[in-house]
Amino acid sequence: MKTIYLAGGCFWGLQKYISMIPGVVKTRAGYANGSTVAPTYEDVCNNNTGHAETIEVIYDEKILPLTKLLDLYAEVVDPTSRNRQGMDIGTQYRTGIYCTDESDEAIVRGWSASLGETLTRPVAIECEPLRQFYLAEDYHQDYLDKNPNGYCHIPRAKFDMLP
Repeated sequence: MKTIYLAGGCFWGLQKYISMIPGVVKTRAGYANGSTVAPTYEDVCNNNTGHAETIEVIYDEKILPLTKLLDLYAEVVDPTSRNRQGMDIGTQYRTGIYCTDESDEAIVRGWSASLGETLTRPVAIECEPLRQFYLAEDYHQDYLDKNPNGYCHIPRAKFDMLP
């Protein structure tokens, strides 16, 4: 199993979408790459902690190669938008791919460069090593499973388009 961390706007919709991809074993919502220790949701939203709403993705690379996972991720984020996705605005809603494995970081950087060649604006997705990840509060975990009509910046039709 491999692990990677993806930020892309509100983590509720991203977690639901990514969890539905064949080959994804587990996802958890949390906060990554900020400047404070053990932030709360309130801290992240109100206190300029620098954390991004992020999901931890544990996946089987034999079923789901990293580049395929990233391609699907790019289908539900605006890869050229800085510090916002949909109506979610702020640094906590930035896009980012955070790695714990140096070989994954090279793959991510190559993927990002290839993506950039297909776009008319520069890629705004951060590609960095994971500095830290703190789990979000329980009520954020699998939020859209608990609240099927809850807010989601990802168009619901995207969920139906998964392989």
